[in-house]
Amino acid sequence: MKKGIIALFLLATMAFGGQAFAHTPLCDCFDNGDGTVSCEGGFSDGSSASGVTMRVQDGSGNVVTEGKMNEYSEFMFDKPEGEYKVVFDAGEGHTVEVNGSDIVE
Repeated sequence: MKKGIIALFLLATMAFGGQAFAHTPLCDCFDNGDGTVSCEGGFSDGSSASGVTMRVQDGSGNVVTEGKMNEYSEFMFDKPEGEYKVVFDAGEGHTVEVNGSDIVE
């Protein structure tokens, strides 16, 4: 019986062990009310997002603003007219898209 429990534990550890080390990207943006938008980012494990690429795209997907998170994991930009989205891009599997319609004061 003990061998079966140990084997089950080892199998579960191999199957789900990688998830314990995963870090999910996080990004939230808000309208400053002065024609600018601020975004804050990071990772679920507490890692900084400093240097992460940020893109602001119009409704057609064209990049209208691009930059990087600063040393405080923040990014600010002038709010574009019309539809837009903000893309937090820390590499494959680590992107977050925030629709402009979801960004409020």
